[in-house]
Amino acid sequence: MTANLPEAAEPLSDVVTPVLDVVVPVHNEEVDLAGCVDRLHAHLRGLPYPFRITVADNASTDGTALVEHRLSHEYDEVSVVYLPQKGRGRALKHVWTRSPAAVLVYMDVDLSTDLNALLPLVAPLLSGHSDLAIGTRLGRGSRTLRGPKREVISRGYNLLLRGMLRAGFSDAQCGFKAIRADVARELLPMVEDTSWFFDTELLVLAERAGLRIHEVPVDWVDDPDSRVDILRTARDDLRGIARLGWALLRGRMPLGEVTERLGRTTAAGARGAVGTQLALFAVVGVVSTLAYAVLYLLLRGSMPPFWANATALVLTAVANTAANRRLTFGVRGRHNAVRHQVQGLVVFAVGLAVTTGSLALLHALDPSPGRVTEMLVLTLANLAVTVMRFVALRLWVFAASR
Repeated sequence: MTANLPEAAEPLSDVVTPVLDVVVPVHNEEVDLAGCVDRLHAHLRGLPYPFRITVADNASTDGTALVEHRLSHEYDEVSVVYLPQKGRGRALKHVWTRSPAAVLVYMDVDLSTDLNALLPLVAPLLSGHSDLAIGTRLGRGSRTLRGPKREVISRGYNLLLRGMLRAGFSDAQCGFKAIRADVARELLPMVEDTSWFFDTELLVLAERAGLRIHEVPVDWVDDPDSRVDILRTARDDLRGIARLGWALLRGRMPLGEVTERLGRTTAAGARGAVGTQLALFAVVGVVSTLAYAVLYLLLRGSMPPFWANATALVLTAVANTAANRRLTFGVRGRHNAVRHQVQGLVVFAVGLAVTTGSLALLHALDPSPGRVTEMLVLTLANLAVTVMRFVALRLWVFAASR
């Protein structure tokens, strides 16, 4: 049957303000929903905190609405929110931004995670030790039962996050997470995704803001009846990674302001800033090195090796300083731009001395080296100068502007 769903129905009013609000997003779950809520309610009654279970209905078209109606009348602690559109992220954002609870929890309707991990998940948030908490199926101490295909996809996705977004958490997509309400109010307005990438985006932003993410190893039994479209989800996740990475690269996220408003320690923020700068500097450096190698090979056909090296270095040095000024160290505007370029050229001069010396040494050892050999020697010399460049740019060129 098809249920006629209202635009949005707010949860029932609570006699006691809940400490925990456990959100269960659902779409066409008339078969599994009742068993999930029964088990979850029985477990939560054993915890020493007032709680609420919020069933977030994402445009179900079967009999899910009737099951939700019965459950909300059977249990005082169960409320239902109806949304006219699908999307796990949309459901969580809607409920979390309106919940009065101090800690906001999310779990899948199939309850694949052992509920005994719930108290270890929320305890660090209630104590103020951590800002977010996630269940991990990939950490030490986790026990999982799922097929090899999902195992490979999960591990591959998290490796991709580490490489592309420098994610430090181990499992982005485990359907077992919690967040402090004050942290959610700061981060949720910046999260754009409304579907499966929502979790990843939230965690990456939290990590970049210097917030503490607590990980809980879980026992996980995969649901064989899962209806997740793996290929579509993978495609959407790749788009999300590209969008989020570009936004972070351009410095569009006011994450420093979030850190300050939440009153987190400056030491954690400083470590995160250095890590971010190193990653961006490395990206700029790789692109500059490739550009240098291509320029050198193009110029070498019409110039002697020393002039080809100097010209390629000057052009890439100017572009490198401009890119690091804007992207790595976040310096915008024209103020001191000329001075920064002059100082960058001083650093370049040192690099030129090193690379020219390496080229001179090569020709002393082999009077007629091939062009590819020259390029390889010069590329290695430029990589050796990279560490010196980062220190000089951070502590001298852009120190005052930052």
